[in-house]
Amino acid sequence: MGPLNLLLLCCLLVVSGAASLPDVQANPSIIYWGVHHGLGSNSSVAGETVASFLDVLAQDENRIKALTHRITLGSRSSYSVILNRTVRFFGQEAASTPVSSGLSIGSGNYYVKIGLGSPAKYYSMILDTGSSLSWLQCQPCVISCHAQVDPVFNPSTSKTYKSLSCSTSQCSDLREATLNDPLCESRTRKCVYTASYGDSSFSIGYLSQDILSLTPSETLPGFVYGCGQDNEGLFGRSAGIIGLARQKLSLLSQVSPRYGYAFSYCLPTATSSGSNRGYLAIGKASLSASAYKYTPMITNPSEPSLYFLRLSSIIINGKAIGVSASAYNVPTIIDSGTVITRLPETIYTALSQAFVKVMSAKYTQATSYSILDTCFKGSVKKMSAPQIKIVFQGGVDLSLDARNILVDVDGGRTCLAFAGGSRIAVVGNYQQQTFSVAYDAVNSRIGFAAGGCM
Repeated sequence: MGPLNLLLLCCLLVVSGAASLPDVQANPSIIYWGVHHGLGSNSSVAGETVASFLDVLAQDENRIKALTHRITLGSRSSYSVILNRTVRFFGQEAASTPVSSGLSIGSGNYYVKIGLGSPAKYYSMILDTGSSLSWLQCQPCVISCHAQVDPVFNPSTSKTYKSLSCSTSQCSDLREATLNDPLCESRTRKCVYTASYGDSSFSIGYLSQDILSLTPSETLPGFVYGCGQDNEGLFGRSAGIIGLARQKLSLLSQVSPRYGYAFSYCLPTATSSGSNRGYLAIGKASLSASAYKYTPMITNPSEPSLYFLRLSSIIINGKAIGVSASAYNVPTIIDSGTVITRLPETIYTALSQAFVKVMSAKYTQATSYSILDTCFKGSVKKMSAPQIKIVFQGGVDLSLDARNILVDVDGGRTCLAFAGGSRIAVVGNYQQQTFSVAYDAVNSRIGFAAGGCM
């Protein structure tokens, strides 16, 4: 498997458009979308230029750095960057904007196709459990819009669009949702948001409200989102971002009064097709579809919007790696936007050594590849790997096999899809693939079920 196939495993997926797929389902308690790979035959982003895997890992590392900063120093720390540009659309007085750095977008993203406006038009949006505010590019793109697969949203064509004023409660909520203070256009008194990310990507525009179409028959009036007029960075060919974090401006929070404060998904592998492809389901009812085993969802006061859990141990072939129980007492999150699982160095070193001990009996070790330093000669298709269990509080685990453990990085070299050197632990989307993952925010628990999609 070469680098292109590798990217199929870890990069873009699309949640299919509600207007075009027969398996989009809705009832008063659940919204369900089918999921397939973005580079597959039915993908709306199939023509996109693909980054190298080195770029994927570099962007992944940026996201980890931003996560570590937010969690260990707190979202309201003094860390900031300056966007040295003139943002004329909200007034001469704001020639440069100090912003707090959020999560790097990275390349390990998934896309959801949602409808916006009246009449509804559909847009491919990055799905991110680490973001709260949803935004998309809007005409007239006063400063900059990146290329996207869908036509850019034109608010003037929507009968139900409106911008929100600086005096609204939603404008006040932007500080918590984006880590940046809202701005106010001096002439119109429109509320201006700044969504910024750890890789220097950003979106600036008007805080707005319109009808959100989850399916052709299910709509949400008054959906609050950002209408981006200056959007620059590593957003691929998406229209913007849909946030599923735990904050009142997130999509999850806005739909929860109707469907319940919960969602679930399954991220498929590159070879998934037909009835085995993945899904995203929103609503409390989505949690009853699989036999989930739950671990507590932890709230971290430094970053209450993120999804934390408690790491208990890591087991290889039935034997725990040799670290003390106290070593696992680190902030741990599960994240849809991180590709490779990260571990503190003590835990990672023990995992790597135990893994090498088993693998070296069959395979020859190879040189490191970027942040991946436990590598072997060969390919995933021709290798067997010891089972690795990531165990969480209560004994709930992710039991990983070779497709979640090893990643082909180039011709003839395969690496352990874990990395060390972090002060936090992050369960990445590569390890989540084929599992159904449930986010039950009402009952503060996260669930896992094997065999959700193959």
